Amino acid sequence: MSADAPAHVIDADLQSLVLDNLVWHALTTSHRHLAEGDGPARRYDPDVALFVATEDGSPESWQALSDLTGPDQVVVLSRSGGIDPPAGWSILGGGLGNQMILGRLVSRPEIADSIEPLTPEHIPQMLALVELTEPGPFRPRTIELGGYCGVFVDGRLVAMAGQRLQTSDYTEVSAVCTHPQARGRGLASALTHHVAAAILARRQTPILHVAQTNAAAQRVYERLGFHVRTALEFVAVKTPGNVGQQS
Repeated sequence: MSADAPAHVIDADLQSLVLDNLVWHALTTSHRHLAEGDGPARRYDPDVALFVATEDGSPESWQALSDLTGPDQVVVLSRSGGIDPPAGWSILGGGLGNQMILGRLVSRPEIADSIEPLTPEHIPQMLALVELTEPGPFRPRTIELGGYCGVFVDGRLVAMAGQRLQTSDYTEVSAVCTHPQARGRGLASALTHHVAAAILARRQTPILHVAQTNAAAQRVYERLGFHVRTALEFVAVKTPGNVGQQS
């Protein structure tokens, strides 16, 4: 992808509809084959991702999600406008993240290392790197959501990034992380650029999410051409102990 490559332009109203409830739209479009459930609630297979989604915040949607996931299960929701579970659900943690969208991709940062595709044989190293660096939820089959790539030093994975949530028009850059001993070499920036360029090549718009407290990472993404679109809430919740008994 050449320098100054523009992202695909989408109608603003359609953009808000999709991106404000991205998990729902991914599970009902491009990732339908990975989705469980019907009606107003969907989920990924837990080995793929912990994300679940509802069509809206209605009592019917929460009930459908409770029925789908079962009792005493920990799941993750994300959308704009706040997440307010009904009685019986437990909020375990969460916070606000900035949803960033690419305006125009700048020139790729130069690094001395080569970027290589990651395959299922690399999953143990990917899980170990995620556990060390904590870029966000990552499961044994998350690699199935899209193309992941990484940088190796002496056979050890030291940095990676990939594609996660996806609709027909948008794909999320995710799991951007670097081993502490390999930081300061521009690997995260180069990998993010590499993944974003692949998304642009499909005439989709790259997006990503970053914790509002992670100002350093946000600056890296801004230098690549991303800008903050909106804030999303990310919440880990525990489903009611007695499914169907919530008020």
